[in-house]
Amino acid sequence: MSEATGEMKQASKDVKESENVAEKYSALTVSKNTEMNMEELSSAFSAVPTHKPVKKQIQFVEDKQEFSRFPTKAGRRSLSRSISQSSTDSYSSAASYTDSSDDETSPRDKTQVNSKGSSDFCVKNIKQAEFGRREIEIAEQDMSALLALRKRAQSEKPLAGAKIVGCTHITAQTAVLIETLVALGAQCRWTACNIYSTQNEVAAALSEIGVAVFAWKGESEDDFWWCIDRCVNNEGWQPNMILDDGGDLTHWMYKKYPNVFKKIRGIVEESVTGVHRLYQLSKAGKLCVPAMNVNDSVTKQKFDNLYCCRESILDGLKRTTDVMFGGKQVVVCGYGEVGKGCCAALKALGAIVYITEIDPICALQACMDGFRVVKLNEVIRQVDIIITCTGNKNVVTRDQLDRMKNGSIVCNMGHSNTEIDVASLRTPELTWERVRSQVDHVIWPDGKRVILLAEGRLLNLSCSTVPTFVLSITATTQALAMIELYNAPEGRYKQDVYLLPKKMDEYVASLHLATFDAHLTELSDEQAKYLGLNKNGPFKPNYYRY
Repeated sequence: MSEATGEMKQASKDVKESENVAEKYSALTVSKNTEMNMEELSSAFSAVPTHKPVKKQIQFVEDKQEFSRFPTKAGRRSLSRSISQSSTDSYSSAASYTDSSDDETSPRDKTQVNSKGSSDFCVKNIKQAEFGRREIEIAEQDMSALLALRKRAQSEKPLAGAKIVGCTHITAQTAVLIETLVALGAQCRWTACNIYSTQNEVAAALSEIGVAVFAWKGESEDDFWWCIDRCVNNEGWQPNMILDDGGDLTHWMYKKYPNVFKKIRGIVEESVTGVHRLYQLSKAGKLCVPAMNVNDSVTKQKFDNLYCCRESILDGLKRTTDVMFGGKQVVVCGYGEVGKGCCAALKALGAIVYITEIDPICALQACMDGFRVVKLNEVIRQVDIIITCTGNKNVVTRDQLDRMKNGSIVCNMGHSNTEIDVASLRTPELTWERVRSQVDHVIWPDGKRVILLAEGRLLNLSCSTVPTFVLSITATTQALAMIELYNAPEGRYKQDVYLLPKKMDEYVASLHLATFDAHLTELSDEQAKYLGLNKNGPFKPNYYRY
């Protein structure tokens, strides 16, 4: 007994020692700089039309639904769960300081004034501005390239006279972009591109410095369109540039204020949904202003879409469901850049990943990467998780949801909220049970539960965050595209949709290399002549696929 007691005491001692081990943490940050003359930057552009419009087009929402009625006061009282094309795409930061439920009073019913005496904004609570400023300062630490561009061009004010209306995700990272545009001379009015995207404290911080922001987390759809209208329709203020994400602001202005739209000098669009809409207008001969397609730039496709989703897909799923990925059977619908990023992350954690694809090239890539390409119906009864990232509609239908097993998780990583047929789940025989923020259990009559995340809206920023560094790349690309369109001489761009020149993509990439202390090899004169290249780039032709 004494021997056993001694062993127990020793074991207890070992446990206590082990409990005192893990209490040390450290952090490291690095930043650096590169340079480029703004005149050289502008001359680097050439009018290069984009590829032919894609065949698969996303239709506009019916005019009757969006424009025949102005938002009603009753409609904005409760959070609408109806489905709109991209108006309710979710890009919400889970790190927001306050939740929209903190105060049930609609911001539209409040009278708020910032410290400068202005009331030209509508946010949740202007008193949160100090907290928002801290969020922005944290984001700036990992956006050194965008800040370098701001510092370099600030004295030249290349956007002096620009009046920009923006409809993007209002987070700390996009606030750094907005403040960069202001520092370069622009006046800005801003709204959120989806109802869950806004960090309320960041919206307050922007409103405090004079940016007219109309957005808050948890808007109803009526609120959403009201905010866009307030952003565009301001007496005595004629916008001349648009920065859009999803095309809702562009579409609203085109339909409601055609005379204002005709005076726009350029549109910068960053999403696949918005680009589809621009191509539709161009094909129909109705696009009366030049537009820059940022979505298909290399720096957006390969970094924001691929590397961002590779990290944020796991973060969003873990925060909402606490799921363990090892051994789970997962279907990823779509093997584009977003799908590739999601699959790489899931495979690394031991998940069994299936792919659905319509494109034989993407399907072959998936096969060569070690994934099995299937039709969704072939595996629908056995999979644990379905992730959509196609940009299409009704990728997961009600019939397929009916056949999923108990406890399955369904979520969307594409921009549009139309990929999962959520509307078909809002029927009397199904019960919705909110178990966490952005997590719903949809319960069938037999007791089966399907876990739906973010009501089918964009998962990563509805339920978590995305890496700030990646957003710096996209934001820098947007800022440069805005500078180019605004300063382009007459005739350089026609009423069409354009891709960023390769030189611009290379410049954005070079600005961010300093963060990693990366050193590029330089071509000798002989090598440059042999390859037929300029020593300073561009190093690849426009048709090159990375």
